[in-house]
Amino acid sequence: MQKAGTFNFEAKAKPPIGSVLYDEHLKLTNKSHIAEFAGYLMPLWYSSISAEHSAVRQRAGVFDCTHMGILEVAGKKAEAFLNAITTNDVSKLQIGSAQYSYILDAAGNILDDIIIYRRDVHKFMVVVNAANEPKINAYLAVVDRYFTAENAEKAPNFMLGVLTPRMNLGAYRAVTIRDMRDIRAGQDCRVDIALQGPESANVLGKIDRAIGKQAQNLKSFTLFETKLAGIDCIISTTGYTGAKISFELFVHPESAAKLWNLLIEAGAVPCGLGARDSLRVEAGLPLYGHELDGPFNISPFEAGYGWAVKLNKEFFIGKQIAEQQAKIYQMKIARIELPGEKGVRPVRQNDGVIIDGKCVGWVLSSAGAGNRQIALVYVEKNKIVEGTFAGVYYLARSESQKSKGKKESVKCGEHLEPEIAGKVVSRFEKF
Repeated sequence: MQKAGTFNFEAKAKPPIGSVLYDEHLKLTNKSHIAEFAGYLMPLWYSSISAEHSAVRQRAGVFDCTHMGILEVAGKKAEAFLNAITTNDVSKLQIGSAQYSYILDAAGNILDDIIIYRRDVHKFMVVVNAANEPKINAYLAVVDRYFTAENAEKAPNFMLGVLTPRMNLGAYRAVTIRDMRDIRAGQDCRVDIALQGPESANVLGKIDRAIGKQAQNLKSFTLFETKLAGIDCIISTTGYTGAKISFELFVHPESAAKLWNLLIEAGAVPCGLGARDSLRVEAGLPLYGHELDGPFNISPFEAGYGWAVKLNKEFFIGKQIAEQQAKIYQMKIARIELPGEKGVRPVRQNDGVIIDGKCVGWVLSSAGAGNRQIALVYVEKNKIVEGTFAGVYYLARSESQKSKGKKESVKCGEHLEPEIAGKVVSRFEKF
């Protein structure tokens, strides 16, 4: 039975389209390496996933992130509005800084994990996952409509318990929300290109020495606005690879191809979705639908991001449920390092995690990293400890395996023998 306060959304099916950089990808790889992702045709790899993974860890890689959603929330009450619909404390953001956060519905379900950038006192940029952009746009449109005093009593189910007499609801009408990828945003249009890895600042420096030097000295989760080779650019020290030196470059879509090629000419290695996933798994970063929300409805606390949910805030949508989750959660995300040399069978989603002969959870994501494979797993939090050993039970992959007694699914508490053994490592990896 669905919980009261759940926001329901079903995206309309649309044929996939090429990203802003689609034509550039076809110059670097063939169509067999391009696949549909979140409604876009995106490169999986150019050379190989392992080579591109290594390039980011050792040098610098550039990623097409132009499919990511980019919103602008502006107006005198923009800070208050964002503070009401996100879990982190937006009031703590200085101009030129950013923060990781969540958008919840009133039932406490994660609608998306986001990054909020403060560009000015009353102007924010919000980056959302490509797959969730239509849902977030629909959600914000409804929330914005009902954050008014005259409409509060008509608020839909997913905002039940949210609108209280204490809130000055009419004040939120001073907020405007714009889709920054929409051509109607004119010269304010922005798309995202990610530059990640230890040589990233040097790559920028080859294009513009002063900007490269400025970027080199930036702290994580900060940003500045500049012109890079004549291109209006917002440069932030954020990313999705775990790289200590990482940038995202937000430019007008008409300038994206020029910047993409400049970065490659300066030494950045073009990288596809395959390396983007293997890098984030190695780093321990969550993917919406896997380590966040998804079939297990994983909360920020279980994912290891309780710090991004500020329960001391007076109000945010979903706070009441989040307070309960913080007290009672019994599962958590952990990271396991397993053998991954040639010939070793990869672990997959839903394979069982085994401790002392019992299933304590399931694999959520896995990826190769050199001669290792890293698995992000959802496990009973009191049964798994960093530095100890853990095993994995492979689920049946074929009818033949099923006929020989291989299980198609496993439950916590089942007695099972692990078929590959590894070690529980730190929740996040540092590079």
